[in-house]
Amino acid sequence: MRLFASAPPRRTTDRPHLVLAAVLLLVGGLLLALPDRAGAAADTLISQGRPATSSSVEDSTFGPEKAFDGNATTRWASAEGSDPQWIRVDLGASATVSRVKLVWEAAYAKAYRVEISADGTTWTRLATETAGNGGTDDWTGLTGTGRHLRVYGTARGTSYGYSLYTVEVYGTTSTTPPPTGAFTVVAAGDIAAQCTASSSSCAHPKTAALAQRIAPSFYLTMGDNQYDDARLTDFRNYYDKTWGAFKAQTRPVPGNHESYDPAGAFAGYKSYFGAIAYPQGKPYYSYDKGNWHFVALDSNTFDDAAQIQWLKDDLARNTKGCVAAYFHHPLYSSGGHGNDPVSQPVWQILHGAGADLVLNGHDHHYERFAPQDPNGRATADGIVEIVGGMGGAEPYPIETVQPNSQKRISGPYGVLKLDLTDTTYTWQYVGTDDQVKDSGPTYTCH
Repeated sequence: MRLFASAPPRRTTDRPHLVLAAVLLLVGGLLLALPDRAGAAADTLISQGRPATSSSVEDSTFGPEKAFDGNATTRWASAEGSDPQWIRVDLGASATVSRVKLVWEAAYAKAYRVEISADGTTWTRLATETAGNGGTDDWTGLTGTGRHLRVYGTARGTSYGYSLYTVEVYGTTSTTPPPTGAFTVVAAGDIAAQCTASSSSCAHPKTAALAQRIAPSFYLTMGDNQYDDARLTDFRNYYDKTWGAFKAQTRPVPGNHESYDPAGAFAGYKSYFGAIAYPQGKPYYSYDKGNWHFVALDSNTFDDAAQIQWLKDDLARNTKGCVAAYFHHPLYSSGGHGNDPVSQPVWQILHGAGADLVLNGHDHHYERFAPQDPNGRATADGIVEIVGGMGGAEPYPIETVQPNSQKRISGPYGVLKLDLTDTTYTWQYVGTDDQVKDSGPTYTCH
């Protein structure tokens, strides 16, 4: 055990080759000499079992959750041979952190930072290591407040990756309960171009990593999930390598590119997603979360009387106070495709049912609109529309700015981070550089 007496924070490093007698002797001395280490036992473990994400994994058996499962024999391992890498945990609420304990596998970090964040995008440093040698690093005497904590490795100690058996975060969580029914959703459209992370210009690996860092309750896609013809082989070669990491948590809808498959319209899309995209046997479906009712629609077939009747019946049965719908083709857009009147009859139905929010893709930019009715008139009881087609496909320029358009961004790739409660909703457009490019107002459900 080597004691680095710099304070605060204080880090104790345990090396496994020390003999038991020396360990017992030194521990006894530390408890006498360092009362804050003895008091560390009073800290509360607040990270165990919490949702975790990471920059990469060696394979699916070494997921980030393994570092927070309370099992000393399981571990997280990053991809090999690359810096930087990170692992982070969502503590569930704002917390005051006093101690972080790391137990490294043989693949340790020579240099790393322990950081904390309130929103998962802006990080404050709690501790820094520049000469790590593995084993156990026990940082005590920390003072930091936030909901998210991460270990950010900048230099590997070996030729492999980074690997942690355990990350334990100690402290106290806020006594202020989160807003009733609060949850987060990540959304994007127009995602997987035919490229991989080996190309620095390939964007969908970066938006997928961003989506995972946000660690939402689930993910939405607004169509054109796979370019160009959405063959099953393309889904497997591109989408699956990035956004496929959280396919089981994804609620997709098809875009026009899913209909181009030479094997048949939607053949690759249906084969790849299966019951995830067809939970009710059709490419349109609905589900609930908290006080929200979500309606996923296929805008390629808005002329299908069966889908229109299903939508009317579904909304008539809804008992939730807030309604969000998402589909590919936007009724209003300032991008190259522009307004698409195919969506107007659906807007009429949604507006008549008091829907709050519509999410679309198709045009490859970000845009938000003020509440408006199906005829484009601004009104307080209107629908808020967001175009979020910057998931990875080549950006489109802004061309003709439409009435009620409040903000437009073309160029920086990113995702929508939607924050919803039982009665309100707001969002951020977050770029792949983790910077918030735009924040929407907070609206109250109709």
